[in-house]
Amino acid sequence: MSSVNVKSSAIPPEWKKQFEEFKKKLGYRFILRRLEYPRAAKAGTMVPLHMWWLNAGVAPVYREYWLALELRSVSGSVVIRLPVDVRKGLPGDALFDGAVYIPENLKPGAYRFRLALLDPRTEQPAIKLAIEGRQPDGWYDLGAITVE
Repeated sequence: MSSVNVKSSAIPPEWKKQFEEFKKKLGYRFILRRLEYPRAAKAGTMVPLHMWWLNAGVAPVYREYWLALELRSVSGSVVIRLPVDVRKGLPGDALFDGAVYIPENLKPGAYRFRLALLDPRTEQPAIKLAIEGRQPDGWYDLGAITVE
């Protein structure tokens, strides 16, 4: 962005809206267009997971990040890494159709289904997605699931 605005002068107010739209097109911009998962799952089993992603930017991400989901409840949580290499997320659409193992030691109950792109060094959310549901800890709350 410094090549567009070298900080020597402010962006004129009448250009602000267009500039904000332009910024959305630089680099990568991951949008989760569709997410399908069962609303209930049995611990110790595989459950189907379908995601339709759009990289609405003009470039892929060049560093490794882990796509992960988290099942979180008051009694505990589990983070599950998905077998996705986000560096291959070129501009355009990408699908993930797979199955996710629900650990057998996960206690029965109501869980929040959360998603994030994690920095592999810190294992913490590192990339803001272009979707709603971002929580203060960087994870995106996308719905509920009941573990039986």
